[in-house]
Amino acid sequence: MTTNGGHEPVFCTVVPPHVLDRIAQNQDPALSSAARRTLERDAWERTHRRMTTVVGATAVAAPPGAASDQPQRTIYDAEHGTTLPGTKVRAEGSEPGQDATVNRAYAGLGATFELYLKAYGRHSIDGEGLPLDASVHYSKDYNNAFWNGEQMVFGDGDGEIFLDFTLPIDVIGHELTHGVTQYTANLTYFGQSGALNESVSDVFGSLIKQYTLGQSATEADWLIGAGLLAPRVTGTALRSMKAPGTAYDDDVLGKDPQPATMADYVRTGRDNGGVHINSGIPNHAFYLVATALGGNAWERAGQIWYDVLTGGDLDNDVDFAGFAKATAAAAKARYQQGAELQAVTKAWETVGVRTT
Repeated sequence: MTTNGGHEPVFCTVVPPHVLDRIAQNQDPALSSAARRTLERDAWERTHRRMTTVVGATAVAAPPGAASDQPQRTIYDAEHGTTLPGTKVRAEGSEPGQDATVNRAYAGLGATFELYLKAYGRHSIDGEGLPLDASVHYSKDYNNAFWNGEQMVFGDGDGEIFLDFTLPIDVIGHELTHGVTQYTANLTYFGQSGALNESVSDVFGSLIKQYTLGQSATEADWLIGAGLLAPRVTGTALRSMKAPGTAYDDDVLGKDPQPATMADYVRTGRDNGGVHINSGIPNHAFYLVATALGGNAWERAGQIWYDVLTGGDLDNDVDFAGFAKATAAAAKARYQQGAELQAVTKAWETVGVRTT
């Protein structure tokens, strides 16, 4: 069973290590140097997060009193340094400034808060009104964005491979959803449970984008990180939930390695057992459920996934089969023997995971 009382935070980045590794080996220093610095910074942050968890950090707490239906956002400017959070540049309720990155981060935090509140009745990341903090302009040419267990951090990208990480709203929603998982199912960040951790963030990141744009499941592009890749890159996004393995095919980045079904499951010791790679399988399952049901994906399909994530019945190290069974049980509990259960069962069977 889940041990949610621990709320064990992990360091989660939106750009997978295998992508940065590939760029870091490029012969062009204009490309490789930024990737290497990003990998070094990520390694430091990952170690720092692990040590903070072991030693015990002061927990970020929601403000006293009843949870508000309004977010409490604060945006900081790291000014291309690495000391967090940086200089406070925008508080909740203040008017937009001249810095578009600050404004996008503020709006993205608000959009994430709104989706969870309006669709699922959840008050912020922890369900109790947790303040939402974010730092922008982190480090120099930093090619990533991450949730560190306490706040969001965005790099500006190197301009060669990646652009500003506040540009895709689903990237913001993806990383904040790692916080939701931290406070709910607390999925272990390794192997299939780690891939599910990543997939859940992709699912709700995509739903936040669809909700913000007012798109139905059939209208959505189901891309994660569309608009993040620089013009020189041959690709459309970091990942595709509709067609895993097709998001990019580039001389520098290589080819998108995500599988869509268990037939192509990747066994690897890298990236915590391939958490960013094999997440393509549960991602595709959700896409199939959402498009089979039609309408707004954050409603029935999203509700089923949210019920599983927050239900308290998942093992921390749940595998794909266990999660699939949980979604089928959640669909049956909420919608009985209707189209929802049929869509869930068929989707998981299509990607090669049994629900019985």
